Amino acid sequence: MMMNRRTFASALLAGAAASLISTRSMAATTPPVKARNVVLVHGLFADGSCWTEVIPLLQAAGLNVTSVQNPLTTLPDAVASAQRVLDRQDGPTVLVGHSFSGMIVTEAGVHPNVSALAYVAARAPDAGEDYTALAKTYPTPPASAGIVFDGDEGRLTEEAFLRDFAGDIPEAKAKVLYAVQQPFHKALLTGKTTHAAWRSKPSFYAVSTEDRTINPDLERFMAKRMGATTIEVKASHLGLISQPGAIAKLILDAAGAAK
Repeated sequence: MMMNRRTFASALLAGAAASLISTRSMAATTPPVKARNVVLVHGLFADGSCWTEVIPLLQAAGLNVTSVQNPLTTLPDAVASAQRVLDRQDGPTVLVGHSFSGMIVTEAGVHPNVSALAYVAARAPDAGEDYTALAKTYPTPPASAGIVFDGDEGRLTEEAFLRDFAGDIPEAKAKVLYAVQQPFHKALLTGKTTHAAWRSKPSFYAVSTEDRTINPDLERFMAKRMGATTIEVKASHLGLISQPGAIAKLILDAAGAAK
């Protein structure tokens, strides 16, 4: 007998708890509004397809899901691309960001359709904060040494991508992800947020404990500062691919839809 969609989602998510090191609620002041939509945003060294392991889990739970194609040009351009997708949503929406796109979630998350925010090993600056300066107060993660530039466009070398970005992904699959890596513009890294949506919206954060792209202790600091409901996942920077069940469950919690 075939399982229905919700039973299928429950079965796929059942193993998520085993991948979590700890779960803690850090002062979420109000429970999230029940959402019907999820908007996902990717970070550097990736494209919208990086969410393909998480998307079917959310869809099987009955959520409408859209993965934004981040232009990776400037922060205003990236925020605008997310805002256009948010404008199309027909009700409460969880806005989710991985890695650099935490900047986008922090800025665009003030959109009236956004009911909750979810950060996956992501940047989470305060309004006007110099994220680069904040990151320098922690040991530099290994992936930083693997960034190379062709003029104004930056990317990770294959060695750094496989070792420091996708370290817990099978090599053959990691090489496919490397092949679709999108270069980012230097100007993207100079942008600063003007809003901090996490100050007014329920926030959720997944820390990747084996992260070699963003320092895990920096992730913990940002999650604690925003009062996020936080999980820790034994994963590389790509926990959304290596531990999709855990990440999907966090998003379902943010959507008020977890069972």
